[in-house]
Amino acid sequence: MTVPAMTVPPRTVPDRTVPDRTVPDGVTLRPVTEADRPFLVALYATTRADLALLPVAGDQRDALVAMQFRAQDQHYRQLHPDASFDIVEVAGRPGGRLYVDRGTAEIRIIDISLLPEHRGAGIGAALIRGVQDQAAATCRTVSLHVAMDN
Repeated sequence: MTVPAMTVPPRTVPDRTVPDRTVPDGVTLRPVTEADRPFLVALYATTRADLALLPVAGDQRDALVAMQFRAQDQHYRQLHPDASFDIVEVAGRPGGRLYVDRGTAEIRIIDISLLPEHRGAGIGAALIRGVQDQAAATCRTVSLHVAMDN
């Protein structure tokens, strides 16, 4: 399936201007807010199938997922204080997250996650291509970390 592209206007990140991002039609990026926390915890849970296997009650598992999410979020923000932490919206609803640290020599994709219903539709690939385009336009490299079980 071919997904038409749209352009998200440029925005300013501390000490640098970010070029336009091209993403699939109906997909937008916006900064994470505190109101997004329940969505982000639920999204995180979809990426941690290993936690569903633990022999604990549902409430305990939910608390563990929330704790693991907080630890990850704190870690990302401490290591990458100038990064952009964006919600990926699909048709006006939260559908994922894209965290990117735009350094002077490298653009690092810290995290990209989509809800299961949005995986395999080309959204993640288009977002990564947008980051690659930014890097090419500014003579920087792109890096990302991929978990071995991904």
